[in-house]
Formats: sequence, C-alpha cells, structure tokens
Amino acid sequence: MHRSLAPRARKVRVLATLGPASNTPEMIEKLIRAGADAFRINMSHGVQGDHAPVIAAIRSLEKSLVRPTTILADLQGPKLRVGTFVGGKVELVTGQSFRLDRDPAEGDATRVCLPHKEIFEALKLGARLLLDDGKLVLRVSDMADDHVMTRVEVGGMLSNRKGLNVPDVVVPMAALTEKDRSDLAFALDQGVDWVALSFVQRPEDLAEARKLIGGRAALLAKIEKPAALDRLEELVELADAVMVARGDLGVELPPQAVPPAQKRIVETARRMGKPVVVATQMLESMITSPSPTRAEVSDVATAIYDGADAVMLSAESAAGAWPVESVAMMDAIARSVESDPGYFARLHFTETKSDPTTADALADAAREIAITVGAKAIVCFTASGSTARRVSRERPSVPLLVLTPKADTARRTGIVWGTHAVQTRDVKDFEEMVAKSKRMALRHQLAGPDDRIIIMAGVPFGVPGSTNVLHVVRLTGEELKVGGR
Repeated sequence: MHRSLAPRARKVRVLATLGPASNTPEMIEKLIRAGADAFRINMSHGVQGDHAPVIAAIRSLEKSLVRPTTILADLQGPKLRVGTFVGGKVELVTGQSFRLDRDPAEGDATRVCLPHKEIFEALKLGARLLLDDGKLVLRVSDMADDHVMTRVEVGGMLSNRKGLNVPDVVVPMAALTEKDRSDLAFALDQGVDWVALSFVQRPEDLAEARKLIGGRAALLAKIEKPAALDRLEELVELADAVMVARGDLGVELPPQAVPPAQKRIVETARRMGKPVVVATQMLESMITSPSPTRAEVSDVATAIYDGADAVMLSAESAAGAWPVESVAMMDAIARSVESDPGYFARLHFTETKSDPTTADALADAAREIAITVGAKAIVCFTASGSTARRVSRERPSVPLLVLTPKADTARRTGIVWGTHAVQTRDVKDFEEMVAKSKRMALRHQLAGPDDRIIIMAGVPFGVPGSTNVLHVVRLTGEELKVGGR
C-alpha cells in the first residue's frame, strides 16, 4: 500500500539517472522515497524497448504516490569515434606520426579510419585531437582532403571505437543524428517531460530540436563544448533549461578551467531565469563505495550554494552498487547546505534583475513580502509554469506551491528550484482562489492555522500569461475542516 509523499524539506532538486542498477519499479520507488525528484533516461544505452517499461513504471508510481514526477530523455548526440584496429588495440608512442583517414580497413600503429568527413572539413593545422576521454592527445601537422597527419603529444593504448574530441574547432555537424531523431520521436510518444540535447554548439542546433519537439516537451541544452561557451547567452535564451555537462566539458577544457565555466553557466542561467542542472561525477566514488569522499561532498555543496536548480547523479544511480544511498546522500548534503544560516545570502550574490513585466515585478515582490510578513509559503496558480519559474528565479526563502490544471506543467517543475507541484482543477473566481490556496497549503503541510501565505495568480482566471495578482492571507482553523480538490 503506497502513501502520498510530503513536500521535500529542501529547495534544490535531485535528478537521478536510471540504468541496470535502478530501473525496476521497486528500485524507482526507493529512489523517490530517498529523495529523487526527477529521472534521466540515457538514450545512449540500451534500445528503445528497454526504456518503455521504465517510463511506464515511473508514471504508475506517480499516481500511487500522488506526486508529479519528471522524466528527462537525454539524447546521445553526434559522438565522434575512431574505427577499429587489427588485434583490437594499438600503442601510440609520444612523438610518433599517426594518420587519420577515410579508409575503412582496420588500423594499426600508423593509421586508423576516422569515419566523419565533417571533421576533415573543419580541422586546421595545429588543432588538437583528444582520444579516449582525453587520455591521448594528437596535434594536426599536415592535412589533405581525405586524411590528416598528426603528431602524438601524449601517447598510450588506443582500442576500437574510442571517442574523439576536437576542442579547438567548431565541427559542422548537426546536434541531432538519425538515431537521435528516432529516439526523440520515441521519447515524445512516451510522454517524457524534458528532452536533453547533447553536444550543442550553435543556436541552430536548438532551433532544429525545438521544431521537432513541437511543444510536446521542454528542451534542455547540455553545455559540454567550448564552442557552446562562446555563445552561451544565445543558447540559454533559446533553451528552456541548461545543464553543466562536466564530462565532455572536462575533456575539451583544461581541468582547472571547468570550475569557472560551471560558475559562469550557472550564473548566466540564473540571471536569465532558466533552470540549470549541474551534472557528472558529483558522487563518483559511490559507484563502488557506500560513502562519498569529502571532496565530492564539497563539490555538490558548491553547486547548491551557487544556486543550481538541480544536481544530477549519473553512473552512481544507474549502474553503481549503492543507488539508493547515492540519492539519500545527495538529499542529505542539500538539506545540510540549505540549513546553513548563510545559504540565502550566498544565493543572492548572483543578481537576478527582474524583467520589466508585471509578472516579474510581482515575483520579486513576493520574495520580499515573504520575509517581511513571515509567510510560510508562496502559492502560485499557473497553466504554463512560467509564473512558477519567475518566482523560483528569485530564490525565495519559503516553499513554492505550484497549482496547475495541466499534468505536463506539474511534471516539468521537477527540476525547478523550490517548487512543489500539484495538479488540481483551475479556479473560477477570487474567493475560490483564496479558499483553494489555504486548503492546499494545509493539506501539503506547508502552512498551519494562523500562518500567512502569499498567493499569485492572473485575472481573468484561466488565461495563460496574465499574472497580475499578489494577495496575502492568514489561515484560520476553519480551513482544516474543508476538503476537496
């Protein structure tokens, strides 16, 4: 027998990747109870038939636990790989020459196939090629239409189909491969809430994906290429959310450049009012250990202090030995940081200047009023979710109860800081708005008798984009006697 879950006692969201260690209904429920707010389906692994029952299990649990649950489908993107070798692997020696060409024949210690013609068109003399997550480094010394000659700067063993990164040039490849297009159509048919686009380099990449999505899901841009940093504000503007994807970003940038890049991405997203997720290797040691290192805990805490909307687990929850413990640890770190008396002061180091709209002005005012009158919660009526995102952007010190008639809007808030979404019937007039706000705040344990709450809505009711009401009310014992949704 399931029981509905109370709102989280923290503001930052936890995004957990599902995989062989965690994709059964029983494990998914354990992860939700341990603190997972949203789930990532990694389309790079498995086949579409593997993912359908996992998505169905999440939706079933969503009903029984009475909690909208977010599903993010992460598309693989154009992963660049070398070909194969005679014997499966070779050793490249520092200082030697090595050729990359279009010949599909198996390679040896002098050459290998590179089956991506776009790279040959984009490379230039002196450009670096990083192999196997940056373990090997080549530098272009000569070029032709069908091959490039390189000198090995950092040698090592290179085996079949290892990944290739080209950090010094923009490779003219679409961010959506044929596999991605098929996976995207599948994910949309399955009703996922967010689609993550990998290896975004240009605004055109996002425009193409958004056209294909057609409003059926929200679009998250993964920032993992130096070229994306060069056009960061354009990408944030076009996306619904962004992710600091530190895996490939850490391969293509020097390690010491990743922390400043992370802070810049988080700050830019917050300033522009877009949710931001920090991902990759957050609790990496918990793949094999039941407890993290102190450095990992500090890394997670830093992202939370910086104001990230969500922190993500990858292999820790997908394939590790301790998936539930990893989620519980993420939850514990978040609650510890958010209980720090200096947490909210640090959050507001980033200036999030309101846009000159009524809705933004009211969102900013709601945060200030909550402090001044000691309100316990902000209740927000929204159809599209935009009002909730505006209030969340201001990082108020009280929970944000999001009331919406639309299931997809409720689900998409699962990676938005500070929100607790409830799908409920819309209201028709001012009195019903106040009564429902009081009732829901009580039911979801966000306020009690004699507490104040702040209500945000739009009049006329039921019209998207019309937020123009901010109302403060005090609850009384009478609301405890009123039921219904």
